[in-house]
Amino acid sequence: MRAHLPLRLARTAAFAAVCVMLAAFAHLLGGGEAPDPGTAGLGLAVVAALGLGLCGRERSAGTINVTLIGVQIGLHELFAGEGAGYVSVHGHAHGGLAVGTGMLLTHLTATVITGLWLSRGEAALWAVLRRLGRRLPVLLPAPATVAAVRPCPPVVRTRVVPPQPEFRHQLARRGPPLPA
Repeated sequence: MRAHLPLRLARTAAFAAVCVMLAAFAHLLGGGEAPDPGTAGLGLAVVAALGLGLCGRERSAGTINVTLIGVQIGLHELFAGEGAGYVSVHGHAHGGLAVGTGMLLTHLTATVITGLWLSRGEAALWAVLRRLGRRLPVLLPAPATVAAVRPCPPVVRTRVVPPQPEFRHQLARRGPPLPA
């Protein structure tokens, strides 16, 4: 079952909003500063573009969690790169992702919570859509029906071949062999 554009947009909006809000909240709890609205908007746009590409069909919990780990890493770096004071305090200038354990744990916790929440919501959404699809076939787009045109029978032209006179009195007794 594939998702059409309105369902894809709704799922993308939910995915992007949950990812960015939890990443910002986890970043704030881990010791960082809250991202400014411009940076959060940029993160939302990037995650929405990624989500729109992935929301075409049902995704497994593993796919959702792997995507979320990548998104959390990207959002962490986006949120951490906006202030020079944050870079000097938390050591991003020395090791990129080598941050304190508090920041790492809050981002991983946000990833696990988001992954569980979104995978359960994904399974519930597709279960409801399958049930509605079976019970309400009116909601599904009707397939294009072509009027059944009965084909005309083919015209077969035959000619009668007269038997040859020398074969008229010959008899062929060829058949399967007799049992021994």
